[in-house]
Amino acid sequence: MSVKNALLALLEQGPMYGYQLRAEFERRTGATWPLNVGQVYTTLTRLERDGLVVAAGADEGGHVHYALTEAGHEEARSWFTTPVSRSQPPRDELAIKLALAVTVSGVDVAAVIQQQRVATMGALQDYTRLKRTAPDQQDVGDLAWSLVLDSLVFAAEAEIRWLDHTEARVRRAALARPAGTPQPAPASRPAKQVRR
Repeated sequence: MSVKNALLALLEQGPMYGYQLRAEFERRTGATWPLNVGQVYTTLTRLERDGLVVAAGADEGGHVHYALTEAGHEEARSWFTTPVSRSQPPRDELAIKLALAVTVSGVDVAAVIQQQRVATMGALQDYTRLKRTAPDQQDVGDLAWSLVLDSLVFAAEAEIRWLDHTEARVRRAALARPAGTPQPAPASRPAKQVRR
């Protein structure tokens, strides 16, 4: 997630100071990805340096409000209209863990999968419970949180399907290996580019 772009998008609403930006971000995303207020102010400093925001005065509490420059407006619009790149997938700790588990002797891969499945099912139940208790979405902030919640539900469902698929593939691989044959170490291969 780009904190920079999220702050620019929020500043499209008008000038705000760091704590307001943090609170707005967390309100709109249901605090799914909490922001450290120090990170917000560090990012604002970089945005100001890059000519995307300017200090627009301070309120009676001494809070410096930041406003978008024309370049900042352009950057925010560009972010909204540019698809999220899938050419460099984010590191997925679970995929890495399972890729290594099938190559390290002594690891009970089925147990790793089952423990993760139980944890993911628990998270999915929590997300579903949150959806049932979510407000009517009359407010734009409620709609924003609901969309984030939908994303979390779909990601958890996809993870469970992937775990089922992985478990089936590991079982098939074990059945195809003659009894008593140790699991071979994978040959070193050049990195593959992921195309989507």
